[in-house]
Amino acid sequence: MFWIRPLVLPLALLVDRLIGDPHSRFHPVALLGSFIGLWGRPGRYSRGTQRAMGVIMWIVTIILFTTPFLLVELLLPWFVLIIAGPILLKTCLAWRSLEEHAIGVEKALALGLDEGREKVQYMVSRNPETLSSEQVRSAAYESVSENLVDSIVSPICYFALFGLPGAAAFRAANTMDAMLGYRDERARLGWFSARADDVLNYIPARITTVLLLCYFGAKGRLSPSLECLRQDGRKRPGFNGGLPMAVIAGGIGTRFEKPGVYSIGPGEKSLAEAGSEILSAVRVCTLSLTLLMMVLMFLALPVAYI
Repeated sequence: MFWIRPLVLPLALLVDRLIGDPHSRFHPVALLGSFIGLWGRPGRYSRGTQRAMGVIMWIVTIILFTTPFLLVELLLPWFVLIIAGPILLKTCLAWRSLEEHAIGVEKALALGLDEGREKVQYMVSRNPETLSSEQVRSAAYESVSENLVDSIVSPICYFALFGLPGAAAFRAANTMDAMLGYRDERARLGWFSARADDVLNYIPARITTVLLLCYFGAKGRLSPSLECLRQDGRKRPGFNGGLPMAVIAGGIGTRFEKPGVYSIGPGEKSLAEAGSEILSAVRVCTLSLTLLMMVLMFLALPVAYI
C-alpha cells in the first residue's frame, strides 16, 4: 500500500494536533516502556552478560513493537488503513506534546520558580533544585529543540522510507535510549541502545539542521545561525542533539545552558522572549519536512510499482 503513505503522513499530524498524547497505560509507547522496564534492570543480569543482553533485548523489543505495525500495513485493506494508519503513525510522533510541555513550564513559572522547577522534571533528567528561571526555561526549550529530531523528524523520515514498521522501529529504539542510555549503572546494559539511537538519528538530525537554516535564512538570520552552528554545534554531548539546538539558538539570538556542561548561543535575547519563536521554528520545520516527504513519496510511486 505504498501509495497510501503520502496521505497517511499529513493525517497523522492532524490527529496529533487534535488529540495530542492521551495519558493511558494502554498507549502503545506506554506499553513499550513497561516492557523495557521489565528487562532493562541491570540487577537482573551478571555484569559480564549485561552488554550482550542489551543487544539481544534491543532486537527482541524492536521485533515485538514493530510486528503489529507491519501486520496492519500488510493485511488491512486500503480503506481501513487510511483511517488506522494515521492513528498508528501518530503514536510514534510527539509534536503537540512537545509544545504543551514547554507551555506548561511557562505557566508553572508564572506561579513561581519552585513550580517551574517541578514541572520541568517531566521533560529533562537534570536536577532542577538549583536552576534559575532562565535555566528552567533552557531545560524546557532544549528538550523541544533536541526532540524536534527524536520525536518528529526521525519518525517521519523512517515512515517515508519504510512505512509504519519503520516509524515503529525507530520509536522503539529511541525509547530504549531514553530509558537506558545513561552513564550510570545502566551504561553496560544500555550501551547498544545509545549507540543505535545515535546512528538512527544521524541523517535526520542533519536534515533538521538544513531545514532550520533555510527557515532562518528566509528570516534574514542565516549568518548568526551558521556561526552558532560552527561554534557551539558540538558542545552538547553526542553528535546529533547539539546541531538543531545551535541553529535555533543562533537564529533567534538566545542561549541554551546546562550549568557546568555547556552554553549554546549568543544570549542576546532571553528565553522568556524567545520561547514562542522556538515553537514557531519547530512548527515550520515540521510542516516543511512533511511537505517535502509527501512530494518525495509521490515522486517515488512509479518506482515502487515497477
